[in-house]
Parts: sequence; C-alpha cells; structure tokens
Amino acid sequence: MPIPEEFIQELKLRSDIADVISGYVNLKKAGRNLVGLCPFHNEKTPSFSVSPENGFFHCFGCGAGGDVITFIKRIENLDYIDAVKFLAQKAGMSVPEDNKNDGLTRFRNRIYEANREAARFFHKMLYTNEGSKALEYLRGRQLSEKTIIHFGLGYSPKSRYELVNYLKSKGFTNNELIQANLANKSGRGYLFDRFSDRVMFPIMDLRGNVIAFGGRIMSDMKPKYLNTSDTPAFNKSRNLFALQFAKNKANGQLILVEGYMDVIALHQAGFENAVATLGTALTQEQATVIKRYCDEVVICYDADDAGQKATSRAISILRPTGLHIKILTVPSGKDPDEFIKSYGEQGPARFRMLLEKSGNDADFRLRKLREKYNTDITEQRVEFLTEAAKLISSFDNSIEQDIYISRLAGELEVEKNAIKQQVMRYRKKNSREYIKREQREIQNNLSARNDRINTEKAYNLRAANAEEALIALLMYNPDAAQSVFKRLLPEKFITSFNRKVYETIKKRADAGFDFSITDISGEFSNDEMSRITKLLASHPRETDPVSAANDYIAVLEDEAEKLTPEQIAYADTQMLMARLKKLKEKKK
Repeated sequence: MPIPEEFIQELKLRSDIADVISGYVNLKKAGRNLVGLCPFHNEKTPSFSVSPENGFFHCFGCGAGGDVITFIKRIENLDYIDAVKFLAQKAGMSVPEDNKNDGLTRFRNRIYEANREAARFFHKMLYTNEGSKALEYLRGRQLSEKTIIHFGLGYSPKSRYELVNYLKSKGFTNNELIQANLANKSGRGYLFDRFSDRVMFPIMDLRGNVIAFGGRIMSDMKPKYLNTSDTPAFNKSRNLFALQFAKNKANGQLILVEGYMDVIALHQAGFENAVATLGTALTQEQATVIKRYCDEVVICYDADDAGQKATSRAISILRPTGLHIKILTVPSGKDPDEFIKSYGEQGPARFRMLLEKSGNDADFRLRKLREKYNTDITEQRVEFLTEAAKLISSFDNSIEQDIYISRLAGELEVEKNAIKQQVMRYRKKNSREYIKREQREIQNNLSARNDRINTEKAYNLRAANAEEALIALLMYNPDAAQSVFKRLLPEKFITSFNRKVYETIKKRADAGFDFSITDISGEFSNDEMSRITKLLASHPRETDPVSAANDYIAVLEDEAEKLTPEQIAYADTQMLMARLKKLKEKKK
C-alpha cells in the first residue's frame, strides 16, 4: 500500500467526519444522523446526510457519497493522496515520506513546477525589449508596478520555441509540457509554445500553486483570450481567478466579474474581494466554491446583451445555493475597469457608491422581464404579469413573494389577490411536476436502468440486490465476515462491480486489516464510493446478521447456478437435463 496502514487508522481516528464536513456545510441533527444542503449540487430542501456512527456521507438528491477522505477529494478537487495530506495537516500529522513516490502526485507536482517556471519566464520576458509592448499595454491600462508584480503578469514571446527550450533546459520532458498544456506537438512531432505574443495572466489555486494561464492578444487577432485547457492540475469549471487573494478579503461578500482585467483593476482600486470565471460561463462547481467563502455575491457583468444573459444564467445557478445575490450594473455600458478609470482618483469612491446601491437579483429579473413588454397596452400588461407571477412562484421565501406581489399590484393597478392566485397556481404546477420527476427517479433506481457504475445490475436485479445487502451486512458487522468469506467465494458474485467491492474487503480481512468505508476509499473512484455509500444508506443494520447472511448467500448460490441465454444456446442435452433435475429436487 502507498500509505502505511497504521497511518490511515490514526488519521481516521483524528478526522471526525462530522467535524470536517461541518466546516463546509451547515449541518443539523436529525435522529442519529446530521443533515444539510448538499455542497455538490443545487438544492432547496436538505438531502445531504452524514452518519457519524458509520463514517460516511450520502446525498439522496445527487447520489454523492463516501467517507471523510472522499468528501475532501470532492470539495477541494484533490486526488486521494493530496486529500490524505490535507486531512493530515488539519489533524497535525505528517504523512510518511514514502508517499512522495506516488506516481500521480509526483506527476501533478511536476506540472505545478513547470507552471511555476513558466510564470517566472513570462514575468521576466515582460521587462525585456521584446516584452516592452506588453509592458506598455499594462501601464496603458493604468496598472501600477506593484499590481503587475502582485499578480505575476508577464509576456509570452513571439517565437514559438522560447518557452519550450527554456523548460527543457530545466529538465522538463516533452510529455510534461504537453500535459501541462504549455506546449503543443506539430504534425511533424516537434513541440512549440502554446502561447505566443500575449500578455500572460497566471492562475493560481488556493494553496498558491500556478495551475494555468490566460493569455491576451494585443492585436485584433482572434481569439482575444487563450486559456489553458483542463490538465491533471487544473479544471476551469472548478477554479476562479484571484480567489487565493479574495478569500482572505471577502468579509462575507465576493464580487463576481467577467474578466482578468476587471478583477485586477478592482483589486488595485481596493476591492480585493473580486473574482472571475476562467473563460467559461459560471458553473455549479464554481457556485459551490463561492458559497464556501461568502454569504453574499455581487454580480458585476458587462451591460451588453451577452453580459446580461450571463447575469441571468449566473443568478439561476447561484440562487439555489442560498447565497444573497446582488446585481451591480455599471452605467453607460462600461465594464468595472473602464468605469473606475473614467473618474480618475474618484473612481474607487464612485464604484463603492454603485456597490452600495446595487439591487437584488429579483429586482434585476423583474426589470429585465418588464423591458420585453409595453405595460400601457392591456394585452402586454397581462402577459407581463403572467410571466412575473411565474417568476415570483420560484422564490422560496413567502415574505419575499408577498413583497413583490404587493409592489406589482401597486405599480400596475391590479388587485393583489389576482396576482397571488396566479403565483399559487404556478407553485402547485411546479409541485406536481416535482413529484412526477421524483416518481420517475424512484422507478429508474428500482430498475437500475441508469446505474452507470454497476451496469450489469439491471439484468441481474435479484443477484445484485443480494450482493449489495451482503456487502452492507459485512461492513456493518465485520465480526461476521470470516464465516461468510469461507462459504462464499468472489466468483459467486454475478455483477463485476459488487465482486470488486467484495474482493477488496475480503483481501483486507484476510490480511488482518479493517475494511470500513474509510479503509477502502483509496481503492475506488469518487463515483464508485458514492455507489458504495448508497448501498450502505439503503440497507440498515440487520437485527440477525447470521440469518440474513445465510439468506443472501442462498440467493447468490441459486443465481450462480442459473444458465445464461448464451449458455442455454450452446448447452448439450445432458447439461440441460442435469439442470432441470436439480431444479425439481429444490422444489421438493
């Protein structure tokens, strides 16, 4: 094993799952478990459950689940080894040195090192004759020397080989440079720099590692921005530009803007809680990250059509997280950077006034909706109010609903009760549709049609259900394990995934090791761990584990003796007759 067994056992004792998860999720007591809103998908009703007694979490909404290590892997976007290191540091433990030989961790660290060297190279190039145009561009954007250094800005030279040659001289291999997305391979097989003649923006994670780059062209060529693609060290859907700085200055609020320059200009103006997405629209993963560091987010996107559409989309993603959302619209179609600069020394004060006067997302959405209609015309007024009632019906807070119903009734001279009734109709309709979706989901779960992990379950329901129940029984009752292992070989399992789980716990038990959910998490992916915790959550502890184990084993032995359609097609008469005789004897 890469990590000594004794270390994992000690880490397990020091890493209480409830304590760790409560640092990310607001948990409340519910019987023997704890519940809260799932951090891995947007939901309004808590479906995320933590079982301190059994050491696992499970979301009944999205299916995410696992042990404390799996939780850290998911929430911090880490691999298994790095998640162990994260928890070890939190627990005041030192990970044994032999972990440094772990292949994936070593490779990711090489990418971090290559990115760090590339960032130094780009920054140094900014102050050369070749980089003078890029430096002039940054100074023309009124960035101070302090800001340029603080964000590590740089320049990628026009030649397509300078960075590749520099990094090769530092000992980096072709594969490492390609995997870091710092270089591409030509049709003839030689490497060339991915970024050329661009102002460079290093992107860092929360631990200060350089994980990617954004490059801005200084001409009219396209694309205007070129960004690092996803790598083993970087996922653009889960990271935010400048969050490593903003998280310490958030004070309950983050400002979400569109681009690197807007973030940098705001930080220079004193608004160090600004962040931006990385060349993509806001994702649910990023919304989850934002929720971790603030209670309120101010969306400050461009005032053009694209910016307004992006604002509407961001609202729909952020609102289910429970964040308070405000919308800051910069006047005259300017972006934050342009606005601040246009007022000179007064720019920061003017922007703060906009920030303080920014309205909430409900105001924004109703205003955008109203712009589509001429409410002086009766037919269009009815259409607007109908659409507005539909929007208000999506608000969870009944007080918020009542405030906007009253406001619309007063502004458009309509009976408040008429709007309220329409809102209630939509809520009832939404409720019916939700129930239908839930019923479809239950049917799919029962039939296992959508089981991506155990794809064989749908065709072997009886066997798979017995396999899962037996695995849960063993993990809840390890003292019953040896008697089961002696009677039931892994070959008796019909489905491959459940066989793998059974083999894993049997192998650990045979070696004298524990096989709790935490003990086996290093052997399975996040999705596989979710599947294992789902079966644990679906099968409570047996009152008579010995009798239950006998029943499950009997089912598996019976299923194992059944002939498959392929076997029947190619079986000889003697085999079929023997099988029929055995079935008759069982019935007697």
